[in-house]
Amino acid sequence: MTHLKAANHRRMPWKNGGGETVEIAVFPDNAALGDLDWRVSMATVATDGPFSIFEGIDRTLSILSGEGMALTIDGREPVLLTKISTPLAFPADVPVMATLSGGAITDLNIMTRRGRLEHTVERRAVDGMLEEAVQAGTVLLVSRDGTVICTYDGMQIDLDHDDALLLQLDSPSALKLHGSGTAYLIHIHAL
Repeated sequence: MTHLKAANHRRMPWKNGGGETVEIAVFPDNAALGDLDWRVSMATVATDGPFSIFEGIDRTLSILSGEGMALTIDGREPVLLTKISTPLAFPADVPVMATLSGGAITDLNIMTRRGRLEHTVERRAVDGMLEEAVQAGTVLLVSRDGTVICTYDGMQIDLDHDDALLLQLDSPSALKLHGSGTAYLIHIHAL
């Protein structure tokens, strides 16, 4: 169980130069954008514009703060994402145009290499005690607000704003959460 503290997340410019990404975790460690198997990051989007293209990558986006953003994916009808929307999965190698609903937003972005890995993302409201079934593979829990206390295999980690927990599991298990806050549960597994 690895505690990824917000103060240690790596900051880097967007591939298209239009903003900054806060990288929470990447595999392999320190992988360049063209070499990653998976990446979990956050970004602030302050202006309308196109998303960067990532060949062979699938991504899922969630809105963490702000009023929301409409995404026009590969010329289809725009999809409005807000803080209460279900995380949106789409290919990262098609044209995507973002239009802000009312000012800057911060998003959570999960990317995995297509054909090698798959991922799921679920938002969890933690208020008291909650037990989550977790799958074999890579599991990340990103805490957005409040304090979420995670217990696994007798160890406990307190996650504050934008901290994350990283687990590598050989078999399905359970993760106990308690406290008060919003967290995002991410499963990444090989095909």
